[in-house]
Amino acid sequence: MIRNFAELELDPNLLLAIEEMGYDRPTQIQAEAIPQALAGRDVLASAPTGTGKTAAFVLPALQFLQDFPRRKPGPARVLILTPTRELAMQVADQARALAKHTKLNIFTITGGVQYQEHADILAKTQDIVVATPGRLMEYIESERFDCRAIESLILDEADRMLDMGFGPTVDRLSSECRWRKQTMLFSATLEGKGVEGFTADLLKDPAQIEAEPSRRERKKIAQWYHRADNMEHKLELLKKIITEQAERSIVFLKTRERLGELRAELERAQIPCAWIQGEMPQDRRNNAISRFRDGTVNVLLATDVAARGIDLPDVSHVINYDMPRGADVYLHRIGRTARAGKKGNAVSIVEAHDQPMIKRVERYIGEEIKERFIKELRPKHKKPVFKKKNKKKEDKKKVAAKSKKKVAKKK
Repeated sequence: MIRNFAELELDPNLLLAIEEMGYDRPTQIQAEAIPQALAGRDVLASAPTGTGKTAAFVLPALQFLQDFPRRKPGPARVLILTPTRELAMQVADQARALAKHTKLNIFTITGGVQYQEHADILAKTQDIVVATPGRLMEYIESERFDCRAIESLILDEADRMLDMGFGPTVDRLSSECRWRKQTMLFSATLEGKGVEGFTADLLKDPAQIEAEPSRRERKKIAQWYHRADNMEHKLELLKKIITEQAERSIVFLKTRERLGELRAELERAQIPCAWIQGEMPQDRRNNAISRFRDGTVNVLLATDVAARGIDLPDVSHVINYDMPRGADVYLHRIGRTARAGKKGNAVSIVEAHDQPMIKRVERYIGEEIKERFIKELRPKHKKPVFKKKNKKKEDKKKVAAKSKKKVAKKK
């Protein structure tokens, strides 16, 4: 087992940057993916948010550029694709921090940026470009971005790219970068749509790595739930948690309509909040994230679609005001707290119909989520018990009922 970054045989200037960023030992995904990537293999990795996956693909890319320096100015040699603009910015910022003691140029190409800014970037020597698929494709089609120099193609949050409909675009980009030496694909999961939505020739004999957040990492997140009798009770519980228990919280809702309703209730209660939701203009979305990031407001309301690819520091509480549609989404949500070695809290406010989802989440994460109470807001109803349907008994009943009908008809 690799115990520290020095054992990865990275360039001294990269090790110095790692030390300055305060990283002491590699996370599981870093320890497993970096050696494979440094050996030149394609990598297919699953790593949930908050497990240090960005450094797992950025460090090998930087090492490669150090080992094989460019001989003359020219276009990018490493292309990193991300599903959202925010994620592209974060990946680029982290890459710049890790490349601090090198002379490498790292740029982003995303939507929401003036054409002239990109034209200036494309006229310079680039080493790493972090891009969103749609915008990059525009430049390739207008012959302003040259893929022939790409030696390494990296896909971050590949499953989300598929969810957002970027599958065909990524396949085209892969074909445009066909002279590359290496491909790395990172996804939250390797099941289902995680990889299957992309063409099989994207990766060649990849090293397959699955890094679950370690027990130690997950223990940093205290998880519990409160039962709510109805919507009024649910709202009172939320107000109590965000005003008296939480310092900075992200509150998750399942739809834009639900978000709008809660926003109005919090405004009535004079609780300041920012919000992000799907199909929101980029400038308003950036403004909401900035207000939360700089502490102007300490509550951010979000839908799952809108929260894709955002990394916000110092989130003390993730609150599931609405339970998610699946246990994997729950894990994604709670990964927004306890970042960079800090502790965090995940609170779910559940109504009677949400109780089975709590059970599903417990089975998925392999641990119990305890119920807690706020003294003056204890639920008045008993906890619902959902009995598992006994299929054998049900089948016997159906057979018995059918035979009764037959007997009755004969009579």
